[in-house]
Amino acid sequence: MKLARIGAAGEEKPVAFVGDDTYVDLSDVVTDFDEAFFAGGGIDRIRPVVAERASAGGIRPLLDQRIGAPIARPHQIICVGLNYRDHAAETGQAVPDEPILFTKSPNTLVGPYDDVRIPRGSTKPDWEVELGIVIGRRASYLDSPEQALDHIAGWVLVNDVSERAFQLERGGQWLKGKSAETFNPTGPWLVTRDEVPDVLDLGMRLDVNGIRRQDGSTSTMVFDPAFIVHYISQFLVLEPGDLINTGTPPGVGMGFQPPIWLQPGDVMELEIDGLGSQRQTVLAPR
Repeated sequence: MKLARIGAAGEEKPVAFVGDDTYVDLSDVVTDFDEAFFAGGGIDRIRPVVAERASAGGIRPLLDQRIGAPIARPHQIICVGLNYRDHAAETGQAVPDEPILFTKSPNTLVGPYDDVRIPRGSTKPDWEVELGIVIGRRASYLDSPEQALDHIAGWVLVNDVSERAFQLERGGQWLKGKSAETFNPTGPWLVTRDEVPDVLDLGMRLDVNGIRRQDGSTSTMVFDPAFIVHYISQFLVLEPGDLINTGTPPGVGMGFQPPIWLQPGDVMELEIDGLGSQRQTVLAPR
């Protein structure tokens, strides 16, 4: 299934897409795609509802409705740094022996077509197309990556927008360069795990102003999603609905010579095979 939330910001309702621009409404059976939904076996519960409504003609056109992030604000957004061998190479850094983890403020989460705003004092805003993992079951001290697979609800497309000066030149941890408002466009859908035959064979692309900047594949990941979930569970508790951003392939702005930084008015367009596409316009600081 392709689960989504549509409507004005703060007023989104849960739906399931049955085409690129058609859906069935689930707002009468599901409050939201949140912790309670995932923890309560919500995905299995709505499968027959979606099938019945689609076959009974309950399909509605999206028209001009806004698509929000496909999950409600999670408890936490955890990110994995330098998780693509070719991206590590472009930044001049070694491939890590263990996943590099950092957090991103959950209130960075916005919809896939919402604007991205450059923060005050920014000099080096950047883009990152990424595969996101949505946690489906509480995970703590998992025994193996194989067990971790059962704790994954599905996959989402993410733009891990970053401010490199804040991240790398201002001391402390990467959190400062990752957590400005609007810095985590997500969606358009949460694609359930059964819909993706091989999550390690997905093409990933990002354009800025119509120019291809990133063109990679999840096949060059250093640590695969099951390993990542198992690994993180050794250090903290993952709650249902949590989001993990798993890293980006090469082609980020900081990797060019000279670097290319986002400017007000720029348009980012990104996609991952099977997970949909996004488009954001960059705004000046408020």
